[in-house]
Amino acid sequence: PALHRLAHHLLAHYQRGTRPVRDWRTTTNVAIDLMVYAILSVDEKNQVLTTYIWYRQHWTDEFLKWDPARFDNLTQISLPVESIWVPDILINEFVDVGKSPHVPYVYISHHGEVQNLKPIQVMTACSLDIYNFPFDVQNCSLTFTSWLHHIRDINLSLWRQPELVKFDRSVFMNQGEWELLYVLSRFQEFSVKSSDSYAEMKFYVVIRRRPLFYTVSLLLPSIFLMVMDIVGFYLPPHSGERVSFKITLLLGYSVFLIIVSDTLPATAVGTPLIGIYFVVCMALLVISLTETILIVRLVHKQDLQPHVPEWMKYLLLERATILLCIRDRKKFSQSRTQCMDTSKQVENNDSTAKPTPYVCEDPRECGAVGGTRSALAFAGRTEGSAALQEVLRETTAIRQLLEKREEFRDVAREWLQVGYVLDVLLFRVYLAAVLAYSITLGTLWSVWRDA
Repeated sequence: PALHRLAHHLLAHYQRGTRPVRDWRTTTNVAIDLMVYAILSVDEKNQVLTTYIWYRQHWTDEFLKWDPARFDNLTQISLPVESIWVPDILINEFVDVGKSPHVPYVYISHHGEVQNLKPIQVMTACSLDIYNFPFDVQNCSLTFTSWLHHIRDINLSLWRQPELVKFDRSVFMNQGEWELLYVLSRFQEFSVKSSDSYAEMKFYVVIRRRPLFYTVSLLLPSIFLMVMDIVGFYLPPHSGERVSFKITLLLGYSVFLIIVSDTLPATAVGTPLIGIYFVVCMALLVISLTETILIVRLVHKQDLQPHVPEWMKYLLLERATILLCIRDRKKFSQSRTQCMDTSKQVENNDSTAKPTPYVCEDPRECGAVGGTRSALAFAGRTEGSAALQEVLRETTAIRQLLEKREEFRDVAREWLQVGYVLDVLLFRVYLAAVLAYSITLGTLWSVWRDA
């Protein structure tokens, strides 16, 4: 048969241990091509990228030529790859031998052109930048070069045009976590310590992570908890429910971080931005809880507190109410003036309170009454003086207690007003900080996603 005769003719005196050129000065030109089939895994911790590619080599073997007319017009034949010379082209970034299927044959045309097509599972080292996780874009290189022969022996070139290689996603499986953007190619020469130059062909595989899963499972729960923390400020500060609500949110966020800790990529190089986002959210929850504790402490237990200082009244009950556009600021100022007027009235009543004498119109009645009074006073002076003094002491004590209680109520009312105004002020500052932080992160992630 023609195939057997041609195979025997080509391999009878073939030396597969030497480079297949008749003149040793001739350079063997190897054209290579690459097509990405799938992105299998991206190991951020070990900085390893595992891909599955379709790799093709093309070169000319000067000792594998024949005349098709002598062999039944046969122009192409497949021979075992172990029977002929193949270039020692390897990938520099190889870190492990992948589970690639073995292709035992190569195609050879009657002009001596050899085509070696094979799929390769490539496990390569790649400098992965996870700072923008989950909106990160990775650029990993695959460098093909001859491990032994310098550029005068083996030169490399690209089989297809760079534009065709760049946007070729015809065989890519587009159903995984990663999306193939493009494949860049570049030829360059390099030398080691001023020795002979080597040819290498670099392919830059640019991939982008699909962030939908991480947005739903990581970002949205965190955003919901932060929104509930902001809504919790509408609970009245004088009740203790706000403190328990904030503590529950903080504990829930801690459990959420424990659950998602395995989902976040871990590297020894740096921390992703989403990790910083979670830490800042936790810090905001702690600040919110601290602010709530301070406000609750301010509006409770005012019995042992002094009056609100005048400068604090001026800043919070007058200026801050105008700045914060609080509708009840007139009530705050009126209550302040009422407290001052009440204290003045109490002092005036104490100083002007005197017993009113009894006035008689008839002189005889006055005389009779006066005689009767003098007799009764003289008779009961010794008996009622002790009881009268006891009644006066009790009355004075009751009056002092009521005045003290009213003073405590005024102090509590003042501190409650200060607490409400301070709570509104801190809430708006907290809300502005959360909004600014959210807008900054959203802008950065949008820019990185569109870059």
